[in-house]
Formats: sequence, structure tokens, C-alpha cells
Amino acid sequence: MAPQTISIHYHTTRFLPQPDVFIRTSHGTRIPAHAGILASMSPVFDNFIDRPRKHRSSERIIQIHGVPCDAVTAFVGFLYSSRCTEEEMDKYGMHLLALSHVYMVPQLKQRCIKGLTHRLTTENVVDVLQLARLCDAPDLHLRCMKLLANNFKAVEATEGWKFLVKHDPWLELDILRFIDEHETRKKKSRKYRMEQGLYAELSEAMECLEHICYDGCTHVGPYDAAEEKRERTPCGRFATCQALQVLIRHFATCEKKVRGGCVRCKRMWQLFRLHSYVCHHTDSSCKVPFCR
Repeated sequence: MAPQTISIHYHTTRFLPQPDVFIRTSHGTRIPAHAGILASMSPVFDNFIDRPRKHRSSERIIQIHGVPCDAVTAFVGFLYSSRCTEEEMDKYGMHLLALSHVYMVPQLKQRCIKGLTHRLTTENVVDVLQLARLCDAPDLHLRCMKLLANNFKAVEATEGWKFLVKHDPWLELDILRFIDEHETRKKKSRKYRMEQGLYAELSEAMECLEHICYDGCTHVGPYDAAEEKRERTPCGRFATCQALQVLIRHFATCEKKVRGGCVRCKRMWQLFRLHSYVCHHTDSSCKVPFCR
């Protein structure tokens, strides 16, 4: 049976002569093309086309097997137009990534990496991850690993994961190690954010303590400001100031203070002590009680 030759739209405004090379797909279909354009877009095609032919009258045939004919057609179309439709990316994104890697077409490879990144799901992430390793696509590989780490329970139930566990234990080990490291980094990040939040709260408490002792805030303020007739209004950090005022007023009247104090008194002592450590006054001019 004679191979079928299909006609394709090259999506280019350039004048094109008659095709001088044919690309043969897995099912024997032949796609007409132009050697000069293929060679200019791919060094692999360039090397192939430069080879001397046994018979000068014989047709140039390039074999591309292992991918659907329509994927090869989309690949050839990109070589002419540098465009790839969303529909083609939906259907043949993985095939086009493989072809772009094998035939060294970096523009198409970047387009495929971007397209597949946006199309990652728990169902296809294992297949895309394996392809990203084979096609030297580290950015896509990392995105796959992160999706796996964040959705491992869902991925674990897919057929792709079950197949990987049976046939590629080394990749499974790499993934599990990455997930473990990812969880460790997340815990450290959470701990760091908590510490930074605590430092911010303590810093605000120190500022509010000075503000209360120097300027006063609503019901609590320095003794030397008692003669002022103006009414104190809440400050911008009133929530923190209000809590400190409650502690200060309790500390001033608590009878347990002398014997070590209650829990609230001890908290107030800790704030006074912390202020004395960070106070920038070098003399005795600081108005915060018990400051050195």
C-alpha cells in the first residue's frame, strides 16, 4: 500500500517553492516540507539534510515515529509559523515537548513548558514529571514536584503514580525525599513567621509602653501629666495600648506583687525588664518604671 501524502497549511506569508523533503510518521503518512526551512529551525534537521544521498534522484525522507501524525503536523506547522494554538497544546503538548527537545527547537520547547505548566493536574503530573526529566526541563520538573508535594494524597490514588511505583522506584524515592524536604522547609518557614510575628508584637509593646509612660493613652499616663486638662484620645495602636494599660493598672494595685506576683504581674515585670535591656537612654531620664 502506497504511503498517504497529506497537504498542510504552512501559516506563512512567504513564497514557498515545491516541497523537496517528506516527513514520514508512524502510520506511513507523508508530510511535505522544505529542507531549507527545516534546517534553519533545527540543527538536527540541518545535519540530516546535509548528508549525501545514495541516489541523487531519490526523495529525501525524514522518519518521525512514536508520536501521533497530528502532533507531527503541529510540529512542522510551528517550524514554519513559530505559532502553536491552544487546541494543539491541549491535545499534543507532551508530544510537542518531546519533539522540540529531540530536534532542538528552543522556541517551541519554551512554549510547551509554559503550556504544560498551566495544564498540570493531579492526574497528569506524574507523566509530565517523567517527561520533564527526559527533556531537560528543570522549571517544569520543579513545578511538578511542588504540585506532587502539595497534593500527594490525590496523586497517590492515580494510575500514573501506581505505574511509577512499579516501574521506577528511584524516581519514587526522589519524589518522597523532595516531599520530606518540602515539609521540613514549610515547618521552618512557619516557625520563622511565628518568630517574626512575636518580635513584631514585642517591638510594638515596647513602643506602646514608652508611649504610655511619656505621653499617656486614654486612662493611663505619667504623673507629671496629671495636671493637664486635655482629654487623652486613643492612639493608633490602641489594642496593644489597652492591653498594656490593663496590666499596668493591675500591677499597681496587686497585693501579690511583693511576694513574686501573680501571672499578670510577672508578665508586666518581663515587659519592664525587656524595656530596660533595649532602652536607648543612657542616663536616668527614662520615664518607664524600673528602667536602669
